[in-house]
Amino acid sequence: MTSLSSALPVQLRWLNPPAAAAGVTWGVPWSKGDLKRGELAALCLGGGADDGCRLPLQSRPAAYWPDGSIKWSLHSAVCPEGSTAEYRLERSAGQSVMPAAFQVSVEETEEAYIVDTGSIHCTVVKRGPGVISRIIRRDTAESGGPDEDHGYYGAVEAGVGSGSGKLVCSGSELVCLREQRDILSGELTLRQERFTGVTLKSSLEERGPVRAVIRLDGRHRSTRGAREWLPYTLRLYFYAGLASIRLVHTFHYDGNPQQDFIKGLGLLFKVPLSGPLYNRHVRLAGSGGIFSESPKTLQTRRTRGKYADRFAAQLEGQSQEFDPVEDAYFTSLLQDSAVWDDFRLVQDSSEHYAVHKRTGPDCTWIKGAEGRRAGGLGYIGCDGGGLAAGVKDFWQKHPSGLEISGTSGAEAALTVWFWTPEAPAMDLRHYDTKTHVESSYEGAEELRATPYGIANTNELTLWCTLRTPDSGQLRQMQRQADEPPLLVCEPEYYHRNRAFGLWSLPDRSTPAKAYLEDRLDGIISFYQKEIEQRKWYGLWDYGDFMHSYDPVRHVWNYDLGGCAWQNAELVPNMWLWVSFLRTGRADIYRMAEAMARHTSEVDVYHFGEYAGLGSRHNVVHWGCGCKEARIAMAGLHRYYYYLTGDERTGDIMDSVKDADYSTVTLDPMRAYFPKDEFKTHVRVGPDWAAFSSNWMTRWERYEDTAYRDKILTGIDCIKAANLRLISGPTYGYDPATGILSPMGDDNWGRHLAICMGGPQVWFELAMMLEDPEWEDMLAEFGVFYNLPEEEQLLRSGGAITGKLRFEHPVLSVAIAAYGAWVKDDRATAERCWSILLENPFGIVNLQAELKQVTYTEALNEIDWMNTNEASQWSLNTIIALELIAEALPAREEGSGGEAGAAGARASAGTGDKADAGTDPVAGGIAQAGASDGAGRGKGADVR
Repeated sequence: MTSLSSALPVQLRWLNPPAAAAGVTWGVPWSKGDLKRGELAALCLGGGADDGCRLPLQSRPAAYWPDGSIKWSLHSAVCPEGSTAEYRLERSAGQSVMPAAFQVSVEETEEAYIVDTGSIHCTVVKRGPGVISRIIRRDTAESGGPDEDHGYYGAVEAGVGSGSGKLVCSGSELVCLREQRDILSGELTLRQERFTGVTLKSSLEERGPVRAVIRLDGRHRSTRGAREWLPYTLRLYFYAGLASIRLVHTFHYDGNPQQDFIKGLGLLFKVPLSGPLYNRHVRLAGSGGIFSESPKTLQTRRTRGKYADRFAAQLEGQSQEFDPVEDAYFTSLLQDSAVWDDFRLVQDSSEHYAVHKRTGPDCTWIKGAEGRRAGGLGYIGCDGGGLAAGVKDFWQKHPSGLEISGTSGAEAALTVWFWTPEAPAMDLRHYDTKTHVESSYEGAEELRATPYGIANTNELTLWCTLRTPDSGQLRQMQRQADEPPLLVCEPEYYHRNRAFGLWSLPDRSTPAKAYLEDRLDGIISFYQKEIEQRKWYGLWDYGDFMHSYDPVRHVWNYDLGGCAWQNAELVPNMWLWVSFLRTGRADIYRMAEAMARHTSEVDVYHFGEYAGLGSRHNVVHWGCGCKEARIAMAGLHRYYYYLTGDERTGDIMDSVKDADYSTVTLDPMRAYFPKDEFKTHVRVGPDWAAFSSNWMTRWERYEDTAYRDKILTGIDCIKAANLRLISGPTYGYDPATGILSPMGDDNWGRHLAICMGGPQVWFELAMMLEDPEWEDMLAEFGVFYNLPEEEQLLRSGGAITGKLRFEHPVLSVAIAAYGAWVKDDRATAERCWSILLENPFGIVNLQAELKQVTYTEALNEIDWMNTNEASQWSLNTIIALELIAEALPAREEGSGGEAGAAGARASAGTGDKADAGTDPVAGGIAQAGASDGAGRGKGADVR
C-alpha cells in the first residue's frame, strides 16, 4: 500500500489522438489504499511537459477495494485543439473549481432536458416521440472564437448565455421499418410498416460540469397502429465547450423471427435550410475523399474560367454570390439546370458502397460514385450552418447507409441507417429447423435457437457547424467518429497495479522469452489478417472470430453447427484485452473493443427466458441450445467498462448479477443429472465461476455486500468439500441461498472449469478477499491438474478414479502456473513450460508457415488453426511468463525450433497427452470427456 503522493503522477497518453478539441472519458486503476474517496476531487489533468497547463476533471469512483479505497476511477476532460501528446493525472495545487463560463449545464423541465455546452443549446425530449427537438449553434460573434475549434475557446471567453444562434437541427426521431412477408397461392407479398421511437423513461446520468449524459429508454411504435416493439436505449453525451454530441444507440430484438423482419433501422435528424440552392451543401465521405455536391451544382456546359473556379470553391463549401448583371447569363443556366433533392450512400458489404442521387420521388436514382469502404460521415447545411453525422465502424457493420433528402426545401432530413432499407431485410431465423449434436458439435438436443432478447449497439457523433466544413475538416470528423479519442495509462502502470489480475509485460531479455513474444505477436497478426481475409464483418458478426478450420474446403467451419462463430468460448476477449494491457497497442485495442461490443450484446440474452445467459458457439450467434452463464459473465466485459467508462457495458454487467436464477428453469446439467432435491445443478466452473465474476463486479462497483456474501458462501461450501476445489465439479445449487451441495468428488471433467475465464476471475478475487485458504485451494488445484494419473489417485485417497477427468493440459497452464508460483513447485512449473512449448502454437512460426491455397479466391491458410487453442495458449503463456518465468528453459540465440506445419498437425491431432482422443471437429484441441451442458456428445469435447 502506498500513499496518493507516491502513486502520482499517473502518466497518460493518447491511444487515438484527436485532431481537434475533444471530450474524453477514461479509467485509471489504483492499488489498494492508494486513493481514498475524498482524494478523488483533488486530481487534475496536467500537460505532458511541465508547462503549468492544468485541465479540470469530472471524476467519479468506478470500483472499490474491500477497505473502501478506490480500485478504479473514471475521469472526463475536454482537451483543446493542439493537445499535448501526453498528459499526467496529478494532484491539483488547490481546490479545482471550474469557471461557470466553461461548465456544461442542464436545465430540466417536465418535457425536456435543455443542455448548454457553451457552443450549442440542445433540447432533448424526455418522453414521447422524438429525441432532440432542436439544437442551436452559437454564432462566431457570440462565442468569441473561430468555428474550427468547435466552440471550445469561444465558450470560455464569451461565457454561457441564452443568446441567439443558428438553428442547425429542428427535430429528430428513431426510425424502424418492419417488413412483413405473406405467401398466398404461391406468391410472395412484401409489405412495409413504419415505426418511430417513443421514449418511455429518461434519466440524467451525469450533469456536469465537464460532461453531461442523458439516457432515453423506449420502444418503436407503429405510425399506423398500436404495436410497440424493439426496445431501445439511447445515450447522449455532451462535453463543456464543444459543439458535438456523441450518441450510443442500443436496440433489442423482441419480435418473432418468422414474421418480424427489420427492413431499416436508424436515426433521422431534421436540418433547417435557407438561401440559394447553390449555397446548400451535401457531403458524404468515401474511401479516401469526399463526395461534395449541392442541390444546384455550378456545373453547366458553360462552366469554365472564373465559374470553374467558383465551382471548385463551392465544392469546398464556400458561399457564392452572383452579380445580377455581370453574371446574368450564368445564373440563367443555373435556373435551367436540374435540382437534386435526395442523396444516399449505401454500404451494402464490406467491399462495396455506392452513392446515388435523384431529383425527386417520381424519378430514378442515378449513380454518382462507387467505391470499397465509405468513411461513414454525412453532412447537410447552408450558409447558416449545418449538421454532420459520423458513424463508428460504418463499413465493418454493414449493410449501413447515409441518406440526405429534401435538400431543396426549407428542411432537409439526414438519416443514419444502422441497417439500410436498400439491403435485404434483416433475417434472424435459425439456419435449420432441428439441431445436430453428433454430426456438427451442437450442444443440446433442444433447439432453443431464438434471437428474442439479443441486442446490438452502434455509435455516432454529431457536429453542429456554423458553416460548411472543408474536406480536411470533414476527414477529421470522420476519423474522430470512427476512432474516438481515448487516454490510456502506460502498460507498466496497469501491470504495477495488477489491473485485472495476473499478466506479464513483454520481455525480450533472453532468447527464450523473445521466442515466446514472437509467437504471441504472430498469433495476433494472424487473426488481424484473417479478419480481413475472411471478411468477418457485418452488423451481427463484426468483432467475433470463427471457431475452427476446414482444411479440405480451405474455409472456416461457417456451416458446421458448433464449429462456426466462437461466441466468447475459451475467452478470446480476455486474451485480446490482456494483450492490449501489456503492449498498449491501438490495433489490438480495436480488436478487443469490437469483440467486447459483439459478445456482450449479440451473444447474450438481455431479457426473456434466458436473461443473463449467452449462447455457445454456433452457425448463428444465438443458435446453440446451450445457454450458458459463461458467455454473458461480467468478467469478459469489465475490461472495456473500466478502461472507458462505457455506460452501456455497465448496464450489461448490472443485468447479469442474478444470472444464477436463470439456471433454475434451464439447468446447465439437465441432460446428465435428473431433477432431484436440488433447485438446479452447476459446475464450480464454468457456471459458479461465471456467477462469481458477476458478483465480484457487483460488489466492487457498488460495495454491495450481499453479492460478496454469495461468493463467500460458495467458497465456504467448496472449502468443506472432501478435496476442496478438486472435488465435484458438479454441485446441487440454490440461487436463493448461494449454497453449493456436494454430489461426489469426481462426477465430471474439470477442463471447462479452467478454460472459460474462471482462473483469471479467481486470481483477481483472491486479491480482494485476501483469504490464504482460497489461494491455497487454487494452487492445490493447479498443481493437481497435470499430475500423472497414479499420483492423482494417491493424493486424492482414491477419490479421483474417473478417466480423462483432467483433460487438455494446455487449458490448465494459467492455474497450474499459479500453483507452481504459490507453492514454489519447480516440477509443476517445468511441466507448464513443457505443455506450452510442445503445443503447436509454441512450435510454429505462423507467418512462415502460411501457405497459399484457393478457395473462391487465393488465400493464405494455416490448415490446423483453431481459436480455442489460439486464445488459451496465448492467455496462459502471458500468465506463465509473469509467474514462472524463472523455470522457462533456455534457448540458443536465433534457434528456430519450428517443427513445421506437418509437426503442428501431428501435435494438434494427438492433443497434449497421449490418452487424449482425437476429433478434428474440435479444431485441434482433442475431444475426450463430456460435453458442456445439455448435449449428450459421446466423445468428449471442449464445449
